[in-house]
Amino acid sequence: MEQTLLIIDAQQDLMEGNNEEQGVFEKEKIINNINTVIEKAINNSIPIVFIRDLDVANGKGPGFQIHKDIRVPPTATIFDKAATNSFYGTPLLEHLNTNNVEHLVIMGCKTEHCIDTAVRTATINHFDVTLVGDGHSTSDSKTLSAEQIVLHHNATLHGHYNVDNFSVVRNTDEDLFIPIHNKYR
Repeated sequence: MEQTLLIIDAQQDLMEGNNEEQGVFEKEKIINNINTVIEKAINNSIPIVFIRDLDVANGKGPGFQIHKDIRVPPTATIFDKAATNSFYGTPLLEHLNTNNVEHLVIMGCKTEHCIDTAVRTATINHFDVTLVGDGHSTSDSKTLSAEQIVLHHNATLHGHYNVDNFSVVRNTDEDLFIPIHNKYR
């Protein structure tokens, strides 16, 4: 089964925060977990795709780049997006289909926006998804803390299905590249 690690919006200004927005909850933990899963992907010969949001730092400069503490492998593919949905207006879907990918492991920011949208869009596009439960984050909203948002999405998206394909939530210390989706079919 072909797989890809998809890391969404793990960008400098988004994660650190700036004058307009606060940084993400448990930033150091998320960065460490992203690096751990990148290493697992490399060790398992799993391709890695990064998505960058053009709204972050107006799409330029150091703030737009993938966070400086994330170890981006030279073989990683990077796509830029102009919408919340990583599949909209990007070559992501074509790239995954061309490479016969069936399973996506997803990490990054922000939980309730780009992560939620990617998980749901992936399942309706016939991918099984593993969301890394301790590998995505956000900042506080007006009504919920970032921690509540992450916990809510982990509960909501675990076992979420769209007819044929499923999303499950697993943590960094698990064998993320050994899919368990058939338990839910």
